[in-house]
Formats: sequence, structure tokens, C-alpha cells
Amino acid sequence: MTLSMYQASVPVFKQMLGALSAVLAKAEAHAVAKKIEPNALLQARLFPDMFALLRQVQIACDFAKGVSARLAGAEVPGFEDKEETFADLQARIEKTLAFVTSLEVSQIDGSEERRIVTQAGTPKEKIFTGQSYLLNYGLPHFFFHTTTAYAILRNSGVDVGKKDYVGTY
Repeated sequence: MTLSMYQASVPVFKQMLGALSAVLAKAEAHAVAKKIEPNALLQARLFPDMFALLRQVQIACDFAKGVSARLAGAEVPGFEDKEETFADLQARIEKTLAFVTSLEVSQIDGSEERRIVTQAGTPKEKIFTGQSYLLNYGLPHFFFHTTTAYAILRNSGVDVGKKDYVGTY
């Protein structure tokens, strides 16, 4: 059986963003139950030189929509990084899921050799094939930020476990 580019991307993003949304809902409920200022969780980080929870979620969404768009040969939608609350983050996840879900299988399948050029980081320009972009760059970065968001909340006392991180599959 062959694994398609679509199967290796969109369903994975949907599953993990759904799980991230559920984990954020648990975090918000935890803040209410424990009378914790929500911003304390939203600004929590694992180490001072790492991004806070809020930024981790934004970046996870950016990778899901960016990777999907580039594989599909579509324009990457721009989202302003204006989220300040759990509700804002949930809305961003929903907007990301709506975009990713809107892409057709036929737009992504066959993108293994598509030339993908990114402009972020150092060196500024990176050139990939679609397959190497997805497997060696996009998914690892996406998982790093979803995992870090989960770890921040777990480290902050939110009652989440492996099943919460993995979500529904």
C-alpha cells in the first residue's frame, strides 16, 4: 500500500489540532477551577528562552496551514498573531482547520517533487522537494510546537495525558 502526500499531512494536522484544541479547553477549565489567572497559563513557558504557550499554538497553526498550502500549490493564508485568550486560540485553531480541510486530495497528492521554497530562519531561503519539506521540515516543526504546548500545560499542573495529546484517530 502506498501512503499519499495527502494522507501523510492533512489528516495528521486535523487530528493533532483537534487534540490541541481539547487540551486548551482542559487548560481553561483548570484555570477556572483552580482560580488561576488564564494569562498565567497562556504566558507559561518551559524555559525562559522558549516561546510561551500562546505563541506555541500560533506557530503550530502556522505550520499546519503553511505546509498544507505549499504542498497544494496554494497561497498560504496570513493570520495576524493577535490572540490573547483561550477563546482566541480556539478560534485560530478552527480557522486553521477550516483552511486545511478545504484543500482537496487532488491538490496535495502528487506533490512529492513539487519545489517548495521557504523564507524563514537562517539561512533565509531553503529549497525542498514536497516530500522532504513535509517529512523532514514541516511535520517535525509542527510536532515540536504541539508537543511543547502540551508540555507547558502538563508542567503547569493541567491534568492531561498521552491520550489527550494524541487525540481522536
